[in-house]
Amino acid sequence: MNAVLRTQLAGVARRPARMLLTGLAVLVAAFVVYATVLAQQITERSVLNGLSGTPEAVGLVVRNGTITTAQLDRIAALPGVAEAAGRAEAGLEVSGGYLGLIADPGSGPLSVVKVEKGTFPDGPGQIAVTPRTVERLGLTLGASVSADAGTGTAARLTVVGIVAPRDDFGSQGYAPTSTVATLTGSDLLNQIDLRLNGGADPGVVSDRVATLVAAGGSPETRPEVVTGADVRLDEARTAASEVDQVFAVVGAFVAVAVIAAGLIATSTFRIVFAQRMRQLALLRAVGAGRSALARALAAEGLLTGLIAGVTGVLGALAAGHALPALLGVFGWTVSAPGFPIAAALGTVALAVLITLVAVGAPAISASRVAPLEALRSAATTGARTGIGGLRWLTGLLLALVAAAVAGLVAVNLPGPDPEDYDPMPLLLAVVGSGGLAFLALIALGPALVRPVLAIAGWPLRRLGPVGRLAVGGVGGSARRAAAVAVVVALGVTMIAGVLVGGASVRTLAERELAASAPADFELAAAEGESLPAGLADRLRTSADLTGVTPYRRVAAVRVAGASELADVAATDVAVGALPRLGELATASGSIGDLRPGSVVLARFVADLAGLSAGDTLVASAGGREVRLRVAAVLTDMAPLHAGLLLDPADLTGLGAPAAPTGILADAARDGERARTAGLQALRQSSAGQPGLGVAVLADERDQINSALTVLLAIALVLIGLTVLIAIVGVGTTTALSVVERVRESGLLRAVGMSRAGLRTMLTTESALYGVIGAALGIVLGVPYAWLALETTGVNAPLTLPVWQLAAVFLVLVALTALAGVLPARRAARVSPVRALGTE
Repeated sequence: MNAVLRTQLAGVARRPARMLLTGLAVLVAAFVVYATVLAQQITERSVLNGLSGTPEAVGLVVRNGTITTAQLDRIAALPGVAEAAGRAEAGLEVSGGYLGLIADPGSGPLSVVKVEKGTFPDGPGQIAVTPRTVERLGLTLGASVSADAGTGTAARLTVVGIVAPRDDFGSQGYAPTSTVATLTGSDLLNQIDLRLNGGADPGVVSDRVATLVAAGGSPETRPEVVTGADVRLDEARTAASEVDQVFAVVGAFVAVAVIAAGLIATSTFRIVFAQRMRQLALLRAVGAGRSALARALAAEGLLTGLIAGVTGVLGALAAGHALPALLGVFGWTVSAPGFPIAAALGTVALAVLITLVAVGAPAISASRVAPLEALRSAATTGARTGIGGLRWLTGLLLALVAAAVAGLVAVNLPGPDPEDYDPMPLLLAVVGSGGLAFLALIALGPALVRPVLAIAGWPLRRLGPVGRLAVGGVGGSARRAAAVAVVVALGVTMIAGVLVGGASVRTLAERELAASAPADFELAAAEGESLPAGLADRLRTSADLTGVTPYRRVAAVRVAGASELADVAATDVAVGALPRLGELATASGSIGDLRPGSVVLARFVADLAGLSAGDTLVASAGGREVRLRVAAVLTDMAPLHAGLLLDPADLTGLGAPAAPTGILADAARDGERARTAGLQALRQSSAGQPGLGVAVLADERDQINSALTVLLAIALVLIGLTVLIAIVGVGTTTALSVVERVRESGLLRAVGMSRAGLRTMLTTESALYGVIGAALGIVLGVPYAWLALETTGVNAPLTLPVWQLAAVFLVLVALTALAGVLPARRAARVSPVRALGTE
């Protein structure tokens, strides 16, 4: 055993490049695993340092009870208290919009804002606003506006400053506590933040504060006194828990990447051991036993895993500590990670485990080599193409079980708008079916390579000898091609699933937004009121607005025969006037059939009333009644959260006023500046008209689109880990194949193939690995994406992002081709004479 082991390790020492290629996928996996640990540390520390809403100077906090401004004054006078800041908020209606006025000292360690222009308010009736609030509400420096806090009494407020908070939502103002209390007509506070003197004992001061706030109050309304550190820790834990949830999802994708690394490592060990088959046979011929040989090969794998794991951890550590300095160059401040030793040791152990598992089957297979193999050439050992009967049976059985589970899910899919539906069992069944299908793909991969290659390689064969040789090279080593292509297919399957799911959910969101936010802005009168005459015509003359569409709305309409249905709203907004309303989808009928005497129903109205297209609906409001034919049933809500969409004549029949109750409009141009200009045009046109409110519907649309884009990008980046390892596998396989086929390359060069032709042939072989894997991945990913989407019960329509899927296919093929460029260049540099002399 020792002699065999020494022989194997000596061979490794003579050819370290082979060990590097063998463990490259494991090295990348170790880097990804440990980098994920460091990324979580960086994120959590940044959250702790920068995302707490309580200033660092706060020593004590009084909260969760009845707290008054009188208590604030008495607490501020206690010994040991350097400063006390009362926190309160007031919701104001200003210029037809909402302004959240927040109490803040305006300066000093307890302030949460920084003055950018003007001054912070120091007198009654003065406020400061954020930069985005200036744009959205038109509250410029020096402006004087009327504000109502819901008390029925308007107050004049003057903007004296522009301040920058941590987060600017476009609807924030700041003022002293006394101003907020005056506007609300209440002396109640949300909490009090205390800054202590340098030598004060926090425990003593806390007891004094607790005694003061407990006087004269009941236990139920008595506030609690906690340390600022505890409050910041609670806030950080809340944020950190969200970080933990995010990284739990990241961990699932990393686990898939680790599995991919194991598959690549197994394939690489098979290739390496096949290339050394003659050497192994010689060891068997001189007396080495099978078990001794298998243990020696396993020890080689262990050493490979150890080196790969240590290298990956060190690389991730270097990258993690370099990241804060790199981001600092661009003005981004993040915390540096620590040195998590336990996680490092665990990552190295995981790398060793991966290689031990990966090397097991190839080592056992290689140890069974017959001594007579020593008399044969080693150059053609690794090109087995077929699979045995047992593997055929196992693969087909797995495929049948996967299909059966998928079929069971398909027949149990929920209907539209299911009630009390738990999607988790069916989703787990889809995941289980997908796992079984992937195992079937592993088992049947070599048998699937040739059919896929026959189709994908057809155009290459027409390009001449280089194309035919490339196709023949991949087809001649079907097992090797399948081992790499399966990992590529795993990554592409997940990418295709995310793209299809993302596109489908985005389509659903666009349909829902077409109803809830069909325009950039909505100008609406108070309930039961109408807009001033001529307002729509004045808005149409504005260069900052387009698509100005007046509408009317009746808030309470009764649908006959629907006892479970409460009163619903009805509107007559013109569907053809706004482009986004064209995205409304129907479950039956056509919106284009809407005319006098007909109605378009929201889905929930149709379901509760038992109506469908062509039926007759009787609607009543305010003692008036109309009979309408159902022209269409929508898949969701009618525009502007209404239940009924009517022709103007029928809405008049239900008692709607002649004047419009609201106006929809779009900004004339794209961009935040154009949106602000459109908003200001609406506010100026409605200025001085009581009861009018302007809502920026585009903000809702932007938030949803932004959230979907970010989620999709994060998912694709995480799945990219698996694709990265697959590409490493392609490069490794091509590099080892070049070593194995040196004589073949020399022969091709000797019979007239140019260096460029040889490079093209080998690069094309690498690209074909990507073609096979991407094709199998898309074929597998799209159906499972549809099945998973249907099990959620969200009624999202299946949307195939054809161009995105095509782009994924082309990018994967390009990346796998790129992975083969360096090995191909190396093969082309070897002279034909030297290559033909290689054993």
